[in-house]
Amino acid sequence: MLLEFDADQRLWQETVRDAVGKQCPASLVRGIAENKGAPEAAHALWQSYLDAGWTELADPENAVELAIVLEELGRATDPTPFLATLSQFAPLAGKRFDPSKAGAAVYDGVSANWSRQGWVLEGTSKFVLDGDRAEQIAVVTPAGVFVIDGGVVNSTEAPGITSRRRDVFDPVLHVAEVTFDRLRVEEPDRLDLEPSAASALVERSRHIALMGLAITMVGACQRVLDLALEHAKSRQQFGVPIGSFQAIQHKATDMYVAIERARALSYFSALTIAADDPRRRIAAAMAKASAGECQSLVFQHGLQTFGAMGFTWENDLQFALKRAKAGELLLGGAAEHRALIAEEFDATRI
Repeated sequence: MLLEFDADQRLWQETVRDAVGKQCPASLVRGIAENKGAPEAAHALWQSYLDAGWTELADPENAVELAIVLEELGRATDPTPFLATLSQFAPLAGKRFDPSKAGAAVYDGVSANWSRQGWVLEGTSKFVLDGDRAEQIAVVTPAGVFVIDGGVVNSTEAPGITSRRRDVFDPVLHVAEVTFDRLRVEEPDRLDLEPSAASALVERSRHIALMGLAITMVGACQRVLDLALEHAKSRQQFGVPIGSFQAIQHKATDMYVAIERARALSYFSALTIAADDPRRRIAAAMAKASAGECQSLVFQHGLQTFGAMGFTWENDLQFALKRAKAGELLLGGAAEHRALIAEEFDATRI
């Protein structure tokens, strides 16, 4: 298992970084955050990803290439549904995934009961990434996984399902509360899998989702470090750049080390997913835990490097900080995943 990018992957990284830098500049993110043509700008950006073929990276074998894209989108504070579609919906939908449609995943809170007219979905999931603008939703229930197509999702005429965007501190991130009120779906909407196969699918999908969030947080933290270094080189106190002060150098070094550790674990998680390695469960937990700890340190040191300027709306630092913090809060924080790692370790000692 190679732990460094090969030539093709390095070229892919450069290509994605260049494209994201041009298509998703900080000015676009700020414009969406300030609600200046927000839906149209985000849709145009999403369409550019479709045209570039980035949504074709749905196969788990492409996990490393997907991680490369997600890191760059995390660095840019991407306002599109790419993260939810490729790392959460696509792994659950499998062959039903349509690369031209945005998707979302509901992991819990919904039950499915059989009736004469078909299946009935009922329940509420409170924190669904991009649930308010998804064209497809994959719903995990005790009875299996259901894939609901675009004719039902987000339609005011569709009885039984409502989605409402929640207010979160990341102004360009869409997190929704999705409610199923006795929504009737047909048997073909349920993935035709044996219970054991369905359970394995959900587990692997969760690993991909955790990896996606972790590498997105790494990209956001890298953006914080880049901005902090740029500020430390240009901001002067006592006639010299503040970057010459040892206290600032120590903070920058700590941020760099934390980011590199989280990045290494995130890409290791992607490698285990691509290789269908049984270590992918623990690798995904390690990646999410490390990324969570990384964002905490980077959040603190990044703000301290900027001082009071870091708290102003005019500073682009806020967008990367908020994206990193949001990733920590979704699908379990660092403490939860560290506990899972500890349980795995204890189990091997028995």
